[in-house]
Order: sequence, then structure tokens, then C-alpha cells
Amino acid sequence: MKKLINAPDQVVPDALRGLAAAHPELAVDVAARTVVRRDAPVAGKVGLVSGGGTGHEPLHAGFVGPGMLDAACPGEVFTSPVPDQMAAATRAVDGGAGVLHIVKNYTGDVLNFRMAAELCEDEGVEVRQVVVDDDVAVTDSLYTAGRRGTGATVFVEKLAGAAADTGAPLAEVAAVARRVDACSRSFGVALTACTTPAKGTPTFDLPADELELGIGIHGEPGRERRPMMSAREIAEAVLDAVLADLPPGGPVLALVNGMGATPLLELYVLYGEVDRILRERGVEVARCLVGNYVTSLDMAGCSITLCRVDDALLRLWDAPVRTPALRWGC
Repeated sequence: MKKLINAPDQVVPDALRGLAAAHPELAVDVAARTVVRRDAPVAGKVGLVSGGGTGHEPLHAGFVGPGMLDAACPGEVFTSPVPDQMAAATRAVDGGAGVLHIVKNYTGDVLNFRMAAELCEDEGVEVRQVVVDDDVAVTDSLYTAGRRGTGATVFVEKLAGAAADTGAPLAEVAAVARRVDACSRSFGVALTACTTPAKGTPTFDLPADELELGIGIHGEPGRERRPMMSAREIAEAVLDAVLADLPPGGPVLALVNGMGATPLLELYVLYGEVDRILRERGVEVARCLVGNYVTSLDMAGCSITLCRVDDALLRLWDAPVRTPALRWGC
């Protein structure tokens, strides 16, 4: 294993110290394991909190800032944060209008966020929870009951964050988040396994001439293994699965996401195929993102997420955002 680390058990605090140094607009508490926008709480605005295991950067800490999240709770690598972290972040962003928890559908995340919400509600903070479950590859997995939460988390955090910035009440912000999740579908592909700092070896065995369709962001098994495919063939297989389950409707937001070790050159090759296929099938791409947004450490591979949108959601998408990993209109 060759990684830019000091020690496996210090990866998360060391990374948080680096994040704090690189982004002074964030208030990073290394001991408490919270990342909060420095101007929080914003009076009268719904606070947005998300989090999960580290190893998926820039998700979630990279999306803290105006127009998106108010706070993130980073757990250990591929491990859920604990309720005390989540409760501390919730208190830190409560500006009197309530707090929305955006939770990927992994059992530990869901349970711990629920416990944190109960702690904060006992203190008089109104909390709502929205669970993201967009992955169509499998119904249940090693970590979930039901579908996994993956790439659509970026869409939920951005669109709900924009709604919160308009001054919308908690119920309305939560409704936007639920709608985005309901209109989104994702599917991932692994070309190689990832290596966690603690383990030091690949988390699963994937022969050099094979890929896995439907892989999870922690290396969970997918639908099937196949001989290595071209970008065109991968795009066809992934979009077949996504479009078969995507609700009918108008244009889409499209995310072609790298899993951590796939060069941007290859992601653009893949997006070219995605754009071509969607056009051929009569699906209009209203906006797109191409890059590393929901990763799996050093896994080579990709995921594709589509979300049906209308003019109202597009206005929220185009609204200004200023975070370490996503920014425009500022």
C-alpha cells in the first residue's frame, strides 16, 4: 500500500486539519469531528446536516457552504459517524427554523442520525430526516435494507440547500429533498477494488480482465461480473438499468461520477457516450456534472445518476453555491 498518509489510525483527523487549513471559511472541529460553515447558525434559515463515513470525498464535507450544507459529520473510513457528532452539528446550525438531516440509506447512518434527531428534539430543535436511496443496482445489500444512497446525494444536498437559502420553511425544504430523491436513479461500476488505510490490501478481488456492474461505494457486491467492456458498452449497460427505473417526465440532471481513481479524461469519454445515448433515446440533459463527487477511496470506476427536473428544480440547481467542491454564481 502506497498512500499519502502518516498513520492509518490518523487519516481522518489529519485530513480534517488539512481541510481546515485549506478552507478557513469552514469551522472544523477535529476533536468533535464536525465541519460547519463559519457563519452558522444563519438566523431564520433551515439548517442542513449530512454525513457518513470518510473515503467518499468530496462528499460530504466538501459540500459545506452557502447554497448547500450547513454542516457535515465525517465518520471513520467507511464507518458511520456517531450520534453525538450529529447532534453537535445539528445544534451548531439551528437558526430557529429547524434542521434537515440528509442521510444516505446505510443502516448505521440512518440509525445514528435518528438517535441524534431524538436528542436534539428533546432540547427543542425541530428536526426532519430525508433518506437518499437512489441506487437501482440491488434492493438490499451488506449495509442496507432497501436501496443504497449514492450519487443522488449531491443533487439532494444542492437542491435542498438552495431551497433553504430562499427562506423556505423546514417542511418545504424536506419536500424538495424527498422529491429529488424520488426522481433520481444511480448505478455504479467498479474496474478495480479500493484499499482502506486500515486494511492495506484491496477490499475485494476483481481480476484484471473483469469489471463489476452495480458495485456499492464501500465495495459492496453488485449485480454481476463481466469481461472488461468499452466506455460505450458500459454506458449502454448502466443507462439501461437507470432508465428502466427512472420515473417518466421531462429533462434530467446527469452526473457522471468518478469513484476516485478514474482520470477525468476517461470520465469525459464516458460522458460523451452518455450524452449520445440519452439523445438517441429522447432524453434531454438540462445540466450535467462530470468529475469526482461521491468516491470510494482509490477505486477505479464510475457511477451515473439521472434526476428528472422541471423549471422549479432547475432554478434551484442554478442558484449560487459556494463550497470547497461545488461553486458557481458567486
